Amino acid sequence: MQSFSADDVITEKILRELARDGRIANTELAGRVGLSPSACLRRVQDLERRGIITGYRAVISPQARGVGFVAFVAVGLSRHSNDAQLAFERACQAAPAVRECHNITGTVEYLLRVEVADLAAYKQFHSDVLGAFPWIATITTHVVMGSPKDERA
Repeated sequence: MQSFSADDVITEKILRELARDGRIANTELAGRVGLSPSACLRRVQDLERRGIITGYRAVISPQARGVGFVAFVAVGLSRHSNDAQLAFERACQAAPAVRECHNITGTVEYLLRVEVADLAAYKQFHSDVLGAFPWIATITTHVVMGSPKDERA
């Protein structure tokens, strides 16, 4: 992926507008960023081609997906080999409850965003997925009580 120039104010405006509303009509986007519609479309297509814009997606309400319980889970492994990490990452990929898996620095190796229906479903995930993985040393769960700011798309 190529980056764009920090000096490119128009590109920054395009990216900001598309991050806010990926379904915006090109003519409206062009007006907001001060370009002609054809020039704006060329810029957006170039950003897509260069891998700066990697996709568009719908943001679906948690309630529509049956999600009533969200937690961030810090996971420390007892074994620090590449094989153990890859195995853990595969387990996370296979678990629908794991919406995000981040390999991080610090006292633990992973930070997960887990989304399930309720506490009972989280307990089952905790037992069946995390509890079944042989090299977990620590699990610390942080239950989300509210999200006053969430800009994930």
